[in-house]
Amino acid sequence: QVQLVESGGGLVQPGGALRLSCVASGSIFSINGMGWYRQAPGKQRELVAFVTYGGSTNVADSVKGRFTVSRDNAWNTVSLQMNSLKPEDTAVYYCNAAIQSSAREPLSIYWGQGTQVTVSS
Repeated sequence: QVQLVESGGGLVQPGGALRLSCVASGSIFSINGMGWYRQAPGKQRELVAFVTYGGSTNVADSVKGRFTVSRDNAWNTVSLQMNSLKPEDTAVYYCNAAIQSSAREPLSIYWGQGTQVTVSS
């Protein structure tokens, strides 16, 4: 079994910062891409940021210049540093990873349980 567990969400004032972390554990042979999605009430889940195994990143235009995604391959973790937060960043943030659980298995997509980020004064 593979698990993704997020941490670091919470309530922050506009202009503030938060750092989200996600660790993958369990039966892991290799991890390809890792990233973060978010879903605000009444809206579809959207990609926030993505990082490949080699460290190439893709960040949504709405958060570019404010959010930074990084990963540590040795520890199977992916992080999202969120600065200059705005009320419209309020959402549940989900960790996502493409993981191969053994050499015989194909890549499968896994999701964390989600962590709430609320930006409000």
